[in-house]
Amino acid sequence: MSNKNILYITKEGMKNLKKELKELIEVKRPHIAQEIQEAREMGDISENAPYDEAKREQAFIEGRISELEDVIKKSKVADKVVGDEIVVGSKVTLHIEGDEQEYHIVGAPEANPLKQKISHESPLGKALLGKKTGDKIEVDAPIGKLIYTILKIH
Repeated sequence: MSNKNILYITKEGMKNLKKELKELIEVKRPHIAQEIQEAREMGDISENAPYDEAKREQAFIEGRISELEDVIKKSKVADKVVGDEIVVGSKVTLHIEGDEQEYHIVGAPEANPLKQKISHESPLGKALLGKKTGDKIEVDAPIGKLIYTILKIH
């Protein structure tokens, strides 16, 4: 597998993916199979809404299981090195336009901008990788170029 196919993810992110996969396989898959069985027992399945809904849910669950297995197989846990350089797994405090913001640099599968978790593949994430405290970076944004100063890596 080439480096290009590797998905980097934090230790916490990998734990969460494995937890979700386990829940789908051990709880949701058997539950939906039971719902399908019960809907079948209602008789004619050609116009059986509970059966149709259960089959849709089953397809979603199986698709998500397959997706998670693929992501986990392709992922490499990024071992955060406590040091002075930003890597996947680092938390950084940035100064931007008179404000301070903290971000957690994570792998693409666990990115969630609303929770300040940004992918190392995003424009800001790419610009931060390898940088040190005190460095300034420029990032193109929809509103124009933004200049960030790295205040702290933790």
